[in-house]
Amino acid sequence: MLLTGQATSQLGAQVSGVAVPLLAVVSLGATPFQVGMLGAASTIAFATIGLPAGAWIDRMRRRPILVASDLTRAILLATIPAAAVLGLLTMAQLVVVSLLTGFARVFFDVGYRSYLPSVIGRDRVLAGNSSLEFVRASGQVAGPAIGGVLVSLIGAATVVLVQAATFVVSALCLVGIRAVEPRPETPTNRRRIPAEIAEGFGFVLRSPALRATATASALSNFSFAMASAVNIVFLSRTLELTPTLIGIVIAVGSVTVMVGAAFTTRLARAVGSVRIVWLSLAVTAPISLASAFAQPGWWTLLVVVGIAAGEFGQIVYAITQLSIRQQLCPDRILGRVNATFQVVVMGLFPVGAIVGGALGDLIGARWTIVAAGVPLLICPFVLWSALRGVRDVHELQETGS
Repeated sequence: MLLTGQATSQLGAQVSGVAVPLLAVVSLGATPFQVGMLGAASTIAFATIGLPAGAWIDRMRRRPILVASDLTRAILLATIPAAAVLGLLTMAQLVVVSLLTGFARVFFDVGYRSYLPSVIGRDRVLAGNSSLEFVRASGQVAGPAIGGVLVSLIGAATVVLVQAATFVVSALCLVGIRAVEPRPETPTNRRRIPAEIAEGFGFVLRSPALRATATASALSNFSFAMASAVNIVFLSRTLELTPTLIGIVIAVGSVTVMVGAAFTTRLARAVGSVRIVWLSLAVTAPISLASAFAQPGWWTLLVVVGIAAGEFGQIVYAITQLSIRQQLCPDRILGRVNATFQVVVMGLFPVGAIVGGALGDLIGARWTIVAAGVPLLICPFVLWSALRGVRDVHELQETGS
């Protein structure tokens, strides 16, 4: 049921991931800076409530939190097509909805990463994360193409309804999970929220492996945020692609995401579940820069190559580093550790989105994408410095890393 819910939710997320920026760019005439502000609004919640959310999640059962997060996002997104029908839709509303759905997303993202081990067991988290990422990748492949086509047929505002409906389906699937989630232990002397936050943050800082993956993930997300601020502008205005072709280009390039998710477990066994973390980015990050050199016509295929390489490396990296975290961290503070990662990683997203939008206005979309590739190239070196010589998770556990 968890996989079914995630499949539906991720398909809708990818559909609206095309629809909302296109709605801003095509229907409301948004500038690159405004698109960047839209991206910043959707992620600023991680920096503001991420750490307290982790502490609260560790105090409660996680499934009810996930259900409430899904239903909240469904209601908020439904206001977009309603406003469009009434002729009242503005950039301000898109920003506010993105901001509020971002708050709900914080609780969902931290909660489901902490909920998974209690559903399938810690010894199966690598396979479980691979399955969930394969599901997400499936939505990433089909979603943009479907979204692009639907935007052309029925309009971007209406397409957002798809996302709202999928969140409802996801909530229903979560309710149907039969695995019993144990009640969190209630300490005799519960500490205050700041002290509990500090415990989770300190756990990450003391572990070289977690500290390095948090840093690399933050740099990678900053890079992604910069590029996201101008990607739709680059594809639509620089490469002169229609909404349908934009969806297809993203989808075709993302087919390798499914391959990466499907084979991550095998790659981890062959190369090492720790070694693959830095190696996946070292191989694919340079190739991902090919997108920036695409031109109208057949050279648009460079976008496909760049997206394919980048997404393949990111999927393998995301699955393996998350699995390491879930295995190294005790369950009682897993929510706080996941929240610490989310704050560190997503806290830079608004900054990256604004920087990307500003650079897009200043130097153009193409050179902004080039600049966004620099932080991504640094990531493998950060990871290698902490993980070199280590092959598998049990070696990290033995050394206390």
